[in-house]
Amino acid sequence: MMDSIQQPGVTTTTIVEFCRFARDKGLPAGVQGTLDALEATVALGVDSEQALKFGLRSVLCSSKDDWDLFEECFKTFWKGAGPERFSVRTTHREREGSSGATRRDQSSLMSTGSGDDVLSEEEGNLALAGASAHERLSKADISTLPQNDLAMLEQIALRLFKQMSRRLQRRRRIGTLRGQVDLRRTIRRSISRGGEPINLRYRERKLRPHRLVTLLDISGSMSPYSLFLVKFLYALQKHFQRVDTFLFSTSLVEITSLLRAPLRGALQALSQQPAGWSGGTNIGGSLREFNQLHSRKLRSGNTSFLILSDGWDTGEPGALAAELSAVKRRVRRLIWLNPLLGLKDYQPITSGMRAALPHIDVFAPAHNLESLLALERHL
Repeated sequence: MMDSIQQPGVTTTTIVEFCRFARDKGLPAGVQGTLDALEATVALGVDSEQALKFGLRSVLCSSKDDWDLFEECFKTFWKGAGPERFSVRTTHREREGSSGATRRDQSSLMSTGSGDDVLSEEEGNLALAGASAHERLSKADISTLPQNDLAMLEQIALRLFKQMSRRLQRRRRIGTLRGQVDLRRTIRRSISRGGEPINLRYRERKLRPHRLVTLLDISGSMSPYSLFLVKFLYALQKHFQRVDTFLFSTSLVEITSLLRAPLRGALQALSQQPAGWSGGTNIGGSLREFNQLHSRKLRSGNTSFLILSDGWDTGEPGALAAELSAVKRRVRRLIWLNPLLGLKDYQPITSGMRAALPHIDVFAPAHNLESLLALERHL
């Protein structure tokens, strides 16, 4: 069992800092979560480590994944540097004597009205600024962001993409737990209960792993989005069991194996790929290449086929329509995410996009973080 946490070190500031630390690691610990954490700490007290741990976990975790991540965050933050970390975190006013500090700490934790009551003015402003920046970056078009904002957005996005992938995995596992009702076993089971089929018995259902095949357009017209979208596909592949990832411009290149490496190494390997970065676009020809060389990847009826492209095609519209039709017959759902669809006055009037639309199940934007996260409901 871990040593108990000393009460004088648990202050409003340290609780806020822990929530910020947990949020950076992926827990949903925003401004409201921080206020809830402070209130829970007051309710359960801070005179034992278990009480503190249970209080914070009860308000910051809403799933098994959150629970597991919380354990790691709690151990790292509160125990990573030993008891001395608390003395470093206390302010000058809190060092004016242990008995007085203890009373002041308890008093500060008891105040749970408005945000200004609970958080110091500086902490409250920082938290609100962080939430405001998060919302602004989530809605901003990727192609318009300056480099410093884009770097911050990528940090936020990678964490959220991983959370989305984990949720999709969990939902599929839950969704395949039960098959059809086994009538014979149900009746046999009900005999001891007077013939009432209280507990239904189910046939075991053979698990069919969901497959995701993705094709990303890296032509010149997609260059403002393509690198960010590569990182999006990297996060999806890291958390799906069966994902096949391709890049295309005028030809097709599979990068599935490259994305299994750590992100930095994967990006470095991709930069060496002769994939036609910022070149022309031949969507129909690239799809023909896919159908000829990789159609075996579509044998499962539980496959989603995802194309990320603005639809600017230099090939024949009829060829694009024919190849999409061939894909459509083999997959469960064909999804096309188009960054231009996020523009206010955009209309899919290019010949390539008009040819593709009749074969698409989902046509949605992909111009910002918010639109990419919406892919979850389509999958």
